[in-house]
Formats: sequence, structure tokens, C-alpha cells
Amino acid sequence: MAPPERRATDRTLVPVQELHDAPLAPLTTFRLGGPATRLVTATTDDEVISAVREADTAGTPLLIIGGGSNLVIGDKGFEGTALRIATRGFELVGTTLELAAGEVWTDAVARTVEAGLAGIECLAGIPGLAGATPIQNVGAYGQEVSSTITEVIAYDRHSGETVTLSNAECDFSYRHSRFKQHPDRFVVLRVRFALEDREGLSAPIKYAETARVLGVQAGDRVELAAVRRAVLDLRAGKGMVLDPEDHDTWSAGSFFTNPILTAEEYETFLSRVRTRLGDDVAPPAYPAGDGRTKTSAAWLIDKAGFTKGYGSGPARISTKHTLALTNRGEATTEDLLALAREVAAGVREAFGVTLVNEPVTVGVSL
Repeated sequence: MAPPERRATDRTLVPVQELHDAPLAPLTTFRLGGPATRLVTATTDDEVISAVREADTAGTPLLIIGGGSNLVIGDKGFEGTALRIATRGFELVGTTLELAAGEVWTDAVARTVEAGLAGIECLAGIPGLAGATPIQNVGAYGQEVSSTITEVIAYDRHSGETVTLSNAECDFSYRHSRFKQHPDRFVVLRVRFALEDREGLSAPIKYAETARVLGVQAGDRVELAAVRRAVLDLRAGKGMVLDPEDHDTWSAGSFFTNPILTAEEYETFLSRVRTRLGDDVAPPAYPAGDGRTKTSAAWLIDKAGFTKGYGSGPARISTKHTLALTNRGEATTEDLLALAREVAAGVREAFGVTLVNEPVTVGVSL
């Protein structure tokens, strides 16, 4: 792989806002986790780089926080510097979009829809900030950001320089990327997208549920605003749109990724399904390339006996969606993890499939 394009970065340290013994729970959608030794809020790229350099030079552990929608922080908190990304920048020139890492993602989607540009309309309502989207290769309802991202501008902690990585250099795959593979190397600063002008129409609808709600066929193009509205309604119906008053949304969205199985693993899985549920039951199955098959984590959880609303403690499965684990208001991180472990163990026992958590864990693990 060719080395990423590089440019020099001003090495001047820039003052930033900071707090000590700072609560982190309010900065996460779970509302869970203990305090950070030090919390720094950066509002410009230079401030981000300055804070990262300072921590790296001092050998201080560093935790990057964006919208907190993909974080599970331990009850003891974080001993080190937590860096909150609060940069702003929305630049749309023709069909080319550049977002600062701190831009609120769902607001950016709304603005592209208003501008009549397609490519990310099915990603409406996803919580978090723009800088997190390439890390996770965020996707929903038949779209992934990897389809529209052209470049990611990031600070490389190894070289001490700002680098520009092409789409290919990001190594995107299902809910994965080069940034996720090397979590302590890159700090995303800006993301560039190539959108599509189809005179107000969406990209072809790929997801069956979206097509059904819109009353169209897969492959059809629909008015952008209608697609965005349909996706928001679908997400809200599953508790996947943040609402401070609704504890069903105090979650990280989908807690587990959809398993991707080899041909051999899939045959073993089908055998377990037949034994447990009968010969006439067919689990969801989608081609995943290289002879592999992707199945549904939500289906596995439900069929293993963990239905909507499961749990009697302060951490429970959402009443709207089996993939969302929620804080009912008084939970601790350990309460949440106990539920996650119970669900994962139950699915493994029932179907021989190991679920993998989607949120990043800090100071804890499943």
C-alpha cells in the first residue's frame, strides 16, 4: 500500500478548555461511566493536534470522545486525558462535501438532503459526530459511508503529521476500517465525501424494509426527503433516535454486529437452528463475499430467548429492538456488561455463534 499523502502541520501548542476529575457519563448516549482525570475540549483542528501531542509527549493515556454514541466507559472512569472533539465545519461545493470531525452527523445528513444530494440519506438519525463515521464505516438501511467517502484527513500520532488517506487506504469493510484496526494511531480531523446529484432523487433503494415503507421496489429512486423521513421513522420505531426522555434510546444503538460466517460455520449454524427451532425455520442470510454469509444478530438474540424488554434490572434490552441494550436510568456499566455477557452466552449456547460488541469499551471488556 502506498504511504498516505502528507502535509506539514503547525507544531505550535494551542490553548484548550480543560476540566479535572470530569464526569464522562453525560458525554455518552448510555449515560454511563466514571470520570476522567482530565477532560480537554478542542474546537479547532489545531487544538485537537495540540492536545494529542501534549498527551503523547507526556506518555499520558488518551481517550478520544466524539458524540459518545459508540462508547462503553467503565465505572471507574478513565485515568488519563479525555479529548472531546467539538470542531465545526460544513463545506459543500457542488457534489463534494467536507465535514469537520465534530459536526453532528444527523444534521449534516439533513443538510445534504435539503441540497438535493444523494448518497447518505439512509444514514439519517444515526447519533454521533462525522469524525466517527469512517472509523466504524457507519452503515444502515443499505448504505455505508465507505461508498461516498473519498478522503479522510487525520493526525498520524506515529509520524506527528497530518495525513490524507484515500478511500482505498482506509481499508473499509463491514463496520471496520484502518482507523479501527489501529485505534491508537489516527485521530480523524475531517472527512470528504462525493455525493450524487439526481435532481432530488435518492440513491437506489437497497434495503427491503425501507422499500416496503416507501411503497417501492428495491432499486427504485425516491424523493430524498421521503427517504430521510422513512429512515427516521423506522429508527424511531426501534428506539434508535436519541430522546433524553425515552430510556429506550439510552443506548449505543446496535450493541452487537451481525455475524459473518464461513461456509463451514454457516452449515453448523443451520444444523443448530434445525435442532432448536425445526426444519421449516430459515434464519436471515445475506451473501458476504468469499463464500461467507451474514446473518442477523437481532434474530439470534430473539430466538435464543432474549426478547424485547428482557431483563429485570436497571440495564435491559430495549422494548423496541432486541439489538439495543439500554440504561433504564439507574444502571452502572457493570449492569450493562452483565446483560451483554448473558445475551452473548445465550446465543453461543443456542446457536454456536459468538456475538461481537459494536461499541468501543474503555477500561472494561465483555
